[in-house]
Amino acid sequence: MEEKSISQRLQKVIAGAVVDSGAELGRQEIKLEHPELSEHGDYSTNVALAMNGGRLLAEKIAGTVKPDEVIAKVEVAGPGFVNIWLQKEYLVKELGRVIAQGQNYGKGVGGLGKRVVIDYSAPNLARQFGVGHLRSTIIGQALYNLYQFLGYEVIGDNHLGDWGTQFGKLIYMLVIREPRELTVEKLEELYVEFHRHPEWEEEGRKWFRRLEEGDRQARELWQKCVEMSMKEFNRIYELLGVKIDQAFGESFYEGKMAVVISEAKRREIARESEGAWVIDIPGVKTPLMLIKSDGGTTYATRDLATLKFRGEKWDPETVIYEVGGEQALHFSQVFAAARLLGYVREETQLVHTKHGLYLSPDGKRFRTREGKTVKLEEILLEAVERARGLGNTDQAQAVGIGAVKYFDLMHSVQSDIMFDWEKMFKLEGNSGPYLQYTYARTQSVLAKAVGITRGSYGLFTGNLHPEEEVIIRWVYRF
Repeated sequence: MEEKSISQRLQKVIAGAVVDSGAELGRQEIKLEHPELSEHGDYSTNVALAMNGGRLLAEKIAGTVKPDEVIAKVEVAGPGFVNIWLQKEYLVKELGRVIAQGQNYGKGVGGLGKRVVIDYSAPNLARQFGVGHLRSTIIGQALYNLYQFLGYEVIGDNHLGDWGTQFGKLIYMLVIREPRELTVEKLEELYVEFHRHPEWEEEGRKWFRRLEEGDRQARELWQKCVEMSMKEFNRIYELLGVKIDQAFGESFYEGKMAVVISEAKRREIARESEGAWVIDIPGVKTPLMLIKSDGGTTYATRDLATLKFRGEKWDPETVIYEVGGEQALHFSQVFAAARLLGYVREETQLVHTKHGLYLSPDGKRFRTREGKTVKLEEILLEAVERARGLGNTDQAQAVGIGAVKYFDLMHSVQSDIMFDWEKMFKLEGNSGPYLQYTYARTQSVLAKAVGITRGSYGLFTGNLHPEEEVIIRWVYRF
C-alpha cells in the first residue's frame, strides 16, 4: 500500500480506541489479520482477547471507532474479535494506484537503510535432503523475497550441520571401506553400517578428535563429505528456485565458542552447576546449558557464537530464524542470553519464525512405510510426474515444483500440514496448478488483445457488481 500503510493506520486507530475505552494498553501489540471469510471484514484484531477484556472490551473498542474516509464500519464477533470493513471508495482509489504503478505497486521504502539476516534451510551434511527441511527452505526464501521487496538489505545464511561426532564415524568408514565412488547415498549407507558395530564407537571418537585437532587426512576426508553434500544440496536448491547468500556452517563457529564461554564466565553471567556451566534466564525455570558436565559445548554455545558473529559482521536491525516450533524454548533462551551478553543492540529484533510439521494422513510425522525420513527429491520427482499427468508436459517441472511450494505457503506457518497430493494438484480453488492455469489464461487473453485500441475508462464505485467488489478487496491486500 502507499501511505504509511493501511495496517499501521488501523493499528493507531485501534490503540486510541483501547485507551478511550478506559483500558491500559501498555506494551500490548495490536495484531491485524485478514479474516478467511469476507463476511468477517477486511481486517480483524484479537486485541480485546489478548488483554483479557473479552467481548465487553471489544464492544467498547468497536463503539469508539467512528467511520471515516477509510473505515466503513467496525463490528464485534465471537468472544471478542473486532472486525473492520474498509470503504469501497477507498478501495477503488487504491485500485487506481495499482493501475498506475503496475509491478511496482506495494513495493516499500520502509526497509531502505535497514538490514535483516534470515537463517533458513540448514540441512545436515552427509545426508540426503529430507522433507523435514522443506518448510524452512521455502518459507525462509519467501521471507527473504518479501523483505527485499520492501526495500531491506537482506542476508540469507544457511547454518549447515557440517560438524559433530557423526563425521568421525564417517571418516573412519571412508578409511576402512575406501569407496570408489562417493555419493550422499553412499555416505548414508556407511553411517548405517557403522552403527551395526558398537565396537567401532571408540574409533569414531578418535577420528573426530583428529578432525578437531586439524589432522590432514581427517580434514581432507571431511572436506570431501562437505563438497559432495553441497553439490547435492545446490541441485535441490536450483530445482526449488532457492539461492542463499551465505553458508556459515557449524564448523565455522568451532573456534569462536571459547570467547563466548570466557566472556560469560568472566562477567559472571554463567554459573557452575553440578560440573556444568549454565546461564539463568529471567522468567524461565530451566537455565540455558552453556557447557555440559563432561566439558562439551552445546547447540546453545554455538548459536550464541553465531549471534555474536552476525552482530559484529552485519549489525542487523532484525535477525530471523526460520526453524521448527519444537525449538521455541531453545531460541527464547538463546535470544535472552545474547542480550545479557550484549551480542546484539537493545533495539535489534530477534525473531523465531516457528513452522509446523508435515503429517501423514494418519496424523503422524510424515515418513516412509519403513518409518524412514522421506527424501525431498522423491517428493519433487513425483510432483513433476503428476504435473505431466495434468497435460503440462512442457512445463511439468515449473507446475509440479510450483504446486509443492504453493501448497506449503498457502498454510499458516505455525500449523502442521497434512501432506495431500490430491489437494496439491487439484485444478480448482486454492492450488498452485489452478493459479498457474488461471495466470496462463489471462496472459492468453492479453496476447490476443494486442493491437486492439483501448478505450477510455474511469474508476467509479456506483453499481459495482459483487464479484468486482470481491476482486477489489483482494487486490488491496497485496
